[in-house]
Amino acid sequence: MRYIGIQIVRSRLFKISLHNAKRSFYRAANSKLIFGKIGRIASEEVVIQLFKSKCIPALLYGLEACPLTKSDIQSLDFIINRFFIKLFKTIDLNTVDECQDYLPSSLISKRTEKFLAKLN
Repeated sequence: MRYIGIQIVRSRLFKISLHNAKRSFYRAANSKLIFGKIGRIASEEVVIQLFKSKCIPALLYGLEACPLTKSDIQSLDFIINRFFIKLFKTIDLNTVDECQDYLPSSLISKRTEKFLAKLN
């Protein structure tokens, strides 16, 4: 069942599927806008700004109303890490982490940590 852009999975407990959110992210990143249209022509700063304004909202739409498990958060972090690996043409996660440190809370796990710190 789909409600407000979120796919609710039949389960004993409340559970959601991230498949549609991931598909929207990949559609925005690969074909529609970033890698499909401007590719390697634009600078990394421009691509990252488009990533923050177009891809992240497509990925996170409606998820703030749902409880995310640790594996859901890791799955979303993996998608963001793969984007940076493709952007910077590297397979070294240390390089990717360094690049992400310059962005304010680009990983979902870091956003969650900051949110929980504000609550305490």
